[in-house]
Amino acid sequence: MRVTICAVGRLKGGPQKSLIDDYLKRFDRTGRPLGLNAGGVVEIDERKATTSSDQSQALARQVAGSGPYWVLDERGPPLTSPEFAARLASRRDAGQGDLAICIGGADGLAPDVRDAAAPRVSFGTMVWPHMLARMMLAEQLYRAATILAGTPYHRS
Repeated sequence: MRVTICAVGRLKGGPQKSLIDDYLKRFDRTGRPLGLNAGGVVEIDERKATTSSDQSQALARQVAGSGPYWVLDERGPPLTSPEFAARLASRRDAGQGDLAICIGGADGLAPDVRDAAAPRVSFGTMVWPHMLARMMLAEQLYRAATILAGTPYHRS
């Protein structure tokens, strides 16, 4: 199952992009034997889609046809890392196909796109900048692969 991050905003370079790329590379390397691989990052340009509604519709077009997608949303239930890993594995094991995980822009996602997601996932009750959320998601994908592989990266 290929997991793609679909996010509003463009990351040109710098330490954030390097860190995201590193975690996605690790996820791909660790997850491939488990049937999980990194589909990369699809970015929605904020200069072309300026409103939350426009950004959400652009994200919806990116995930169209891929089946159920997930969104990061502060209103969703917070998951532990093992729960996140279990949800990934469950989707993979059910043969539901590739997975897109969407991150909205600074104003979040439009309600119709947010509500159509299955599931909504939260990184806690705090609100995180969308670029930082992208980094955290990349790390959690790698962590999920290590949990499923039984490696010692995740210490609980």
